[in-house]
Amino acid sequence: MLARPAHFVSAARRLAAAAASTAAATPALVTVERRAAAGVPNAIAVVTLNKPAALNALCVTMGDQFVATMKALKDDASLRAVILTGAGRAFSAGGDLAFLQARTESSAEVNVAAMRAFYERFLSVRSLPVPVIAAINGHAVGAGLCLALATDVRIAQRGAKLGVNFLKLGLHPGMGSTFTLPALVGPQAAAKLLLGADLVDATEAHELGLVAAVADSAVDAALPLAARIASNSPAAVRATVRTLRTSFGAGLDAALWREADAQAHSYATRDMREGLSAVRDKREPLFGPEFNAQVRSPSGN
Repeated sequence: MLARPAHFVSAARRLAAAAASTAAATPALVTVERRAAAGVPNAIAVVTLNKPAALNALCVTMGDQFVATMKALKDDASLRAVILTGAGRAFSAGGDLAFLQARTESSAEVNVAAMRAFYERFLSVRSLPVPVIAAINGHAVGAGLCLALATDVRIAQRGAKLGVNFLKLGLHPGMGSTFTLPALVGPQAAAKLLLGADLVDATEAHELGLVAAVADSAVDAALPLAARIASNSPAAVRATVRTLRTSFGAGLDAALWREADAQAHSYATRDMREGLSAVRDKREPLFGPEFNAQVRSPSGN
């Protein structure tokens, strides 16, 4: 075999070092740990949102990693159940504020596509052919709760707060919440949660039917359930998951388009800018007649 020229080897090494450096510089915002169950070494996957310093706020980079993780798991024939949780003291505090701020500076047309793409990244959890259990280990707010709502079963940790607070930001609800919430808790309770924009504790969430159980440790409670699922017929479990999710398909898709359109217009209002400002300043927003329905002019003023 001919030896490669020295300059070629040197360049290849530099490229490899650069790639390794880039990989090292990009933190793993989504991690996977495999657990054995039913005699299968990797039957359960524990997927963790791993941005604890920011309370696992959902961002585009995390979303891209999440999609890649879902694709890898989807093709794993040994997979029988998935547990989705968050690192640190929160499940997810919702959408990244920098991403939301950027939307206020874009056109409605751009934002419709941006919001739909953003939500589809995290709703890719529904592409998994096995049951997904959300182990809500701490606060799940806004888009963070919407992600949990997209799973098959939810277990909340005692002390966790759950809510869809979009309206406190001056933003129309999104990520399928106008469809998933009524489907889970009924129209009246869903309206109360969406329009009140209040947080509920784990016990009230259980009473509403938002979660299946409350536990001292959500992950510890989810693992035995995942193991029981893993002990059942894999083919029958996957078929049942498809059947249960079928009724959600068309309705959820229609809601996502409606929400993306409504949110795109929300971003152009003064209410939205006031809502984001209030979050940054850690104060209550001051919505009022001078803010309501005031949309930026085409010139951007």
